[in-house]
Amino acid sequence: MDKNKEKDLLDTYKLWADSFMEDAPVDQLDDIASPDIMGYGTTTEESVFGIDQVKELCLLGQEQKKHLEDYKYSLDIVKKQYFNDEKGAVIVAEIDLSYTFNNVKAELPLRISTVLFFESGKWKVVHWHGSVGVESEGDTWHKDELKRENERLQKKVDEQTNELRQSLENLKATQAQLIQSEKMASLGELTAGIAHEIQNPLNFVNNFSEVNNELIDEMNQELDKGDTEEAKAISADIKQNLEKIYHHGKRADSIVKGMLQHSRSSSATKEPTDINALCDEYLRLSYHGLRAKDKSFNATLKTDFEDKLKKINVIPQDLGRVVLNLLTNAFYAVNEKKQQNPTDYEPSVSISTKTVGKYLKITVKDNGNGMPQPVVDKIFQPFFTTKPTGKGTGLGLSMSYDIITKGHGGELKVETEQNEGTEFIISLPI
Repeated sequence: MDKNKEKDLLDTYKLWADSFMEDAPVDQLDDIASPDIMGYGTTTEESVFGIDQVKELCLLGQEQKKHLEDYKYSLDIVKKQYFNDEKGAVIVAEIDLSYTFNNVKAELPLRISTVLFFESGKWKVVHWHGSVGVESEGDTWHKDELKRENERLQKKVDEQTNELRQSLENLKATQAQLIQSEKMASLGELTAGIAHEIQNPLNFVNNFSEVNNELIDEMNQELDKGDTEEAKAISADIKQNLEKIYHHGKRADSIVKGMLQHSRSSSATKEPTDINALCDEYLRLSYHGLRAKDKSFNATLKTDFEDKLKKINVIPQDLGRVVLNLLTNAFYAVNEKKQQNPTDYEPSVSISTKTVGKYLKITVKDNGNGMPQPVVDKIFQPFFTTKPTGKGTGLGLSMSYDIITKGHGGELKVETEQNEGTEFIISLPI
């Protein structure tokens, strides 16, 4: 064959290969391909008829290639054959293609057979066909190849499953740490209030102990004088003081037990509980806790407890956490509004209990700024918080919701009006 004609053939083939393997302009196909070109690629969707479909296929390949890493290839012409008095040619090329996608490295050996005709002094591609080599001899139906591919995919699935399993374990561990941190944070809210509350009964114990010590000296003096009547009167005073010491000692003991119960993990054991006493206790503890941090803060505390309310079965330490969290948020809300210096504003937080049908309702209400509807829609979602960074984890209300709904089979709802205040309503089945 004439050398110039052969050079034109190879140049045309080079442009043809670049259209698929490189980002060459697809418009050049008009000069090197027949308008009614047809061909088959290496996948089922790569069957095209006509120059426009070839252009679409090339553009699709260029777009997909943008997502590949370490893309490279080598092309080697292994056979050239002429026919029809050198007006036609078949070029067979082997292509070694490699790339990385989603951290998976792929290597693809291809064989492309291309048919070109010499028309009007130009070589033009009229047909091509691509194939992927079978990796083992005698595997006409690609069974071994498919088996190896399935094994490779299974291995990848197993690796990703292990990674997901480990991620899940790490997530559970992190979740447990966050929940414990939230519990300790709520315990911290109690600490100052407990210190204030426990000081009162301890003062009574100390004072009555001193008084009893003096009364015993007086009683001994009266006994020495032989005045047994006066000694009996003094002993009655001592006994009365001891009863007061016992009463206030039990009060201090109940505060300490409540603190320990609040700090330990839930036993998930329900027990008959005086809800009025629990609510009253946490109201004062949370208020004094905030006062210990900010001496300038004051608020009106209101209680409206149902008379002769029977004990109901709850997990006291869990319910205590919920009540404490709602009260702490309420005090935070009224304190935030107070700092905005509104005219004639008096911070107020109230807690009430009421039996409604088969449910006991505990309502915590404040006259703070309230919440907009977008906030209300997310208020019980984990990690959602309206507090500044470092002031809240966003786990408190989420945990409270789970404790009431999942742990006690009840409901936790919120009603709010902007600039007027917020109500959180706990409904517990009796």
